[in-house]
Amino acid sequence: MSIPKPCNTSKKFTERLDKYERYKKCINGHEFLFVVEQTREHSKHACSINDIEKILEQIPSSDYGDLKFIVLRQPKRKEEKLSPVWGRLVYSYEFENEYFPAIILEAVDYNNQLKCITKLSIESQKELERLKSDGHSIKNDGRFFIADYKIENVRNTQLYRTLPHEFGHYVHYLQEVEHPNTEDEPYETWESRLDIYFKIPQIEKEKFAHKYADTLRQKMFDKNIIPFQQI
Repeated sequence: MSIPKPCNTSKKFTERLDKYERYKKCINGHEFLFVVEQTREHSKHACSINDIEKILEQIPSSDYGDLKFIVLRQPKRKEEKLSPVWGRLVYSYEFENEYFPAIILEAVDYNNQLKCITKLSIESQKELERLKSDGHSIKNDGRFFIADYKIENVRNTQLYRTLPHEFGHYVHYLQEVEHPNTEDEPYETWESRLDIYFKIPQIEKEKFAHKYADTLRQKMFDKNIIPFQQI
């Protein structure tokens, strides 16, 4: 099985949106465009635009870079099976003939269950503990770890962890690729840094993003900003 790729478009599957609404928000002097795709029956976006705005307000504007799109996306059923994620960072996302970095948060079908095999890597075990701390009630049936999706727990995961985590990936990219640039440097120099960045082992990228997210989340806890009820 594979995710279908229509021959009449060059768009990636994350860019092929159906019915959606768009909302502009100026946060800390930076314009974000929120794109909210209509969900199907039994699916729902766990985070509201106002929820996300409150978190983005706590992120330093210097970390925004050129990131513009915040996409609340409805994955197709096959995508949910083959490429399930809470969220994604896309370094160049095409939307209405514009190209900007984007963070995507995916809608969840609440008729489905969170499910993963019990033979986990060390990093996957850590992620399982994070999910438990988000409120997910995870049971072991011998072969799989299973939890029912509850919107309040999904919101905890996506709003307080996934969103800061994906921003952490973007900040890592800014530090390694964009910020070292000098005036009038050759394009090849930038391209070389980009190539080096994408060769960084994934585990190193994940460590950077987790540290960024953990630091931001702790600051928000200390300031009594989170947790908060949906806005």
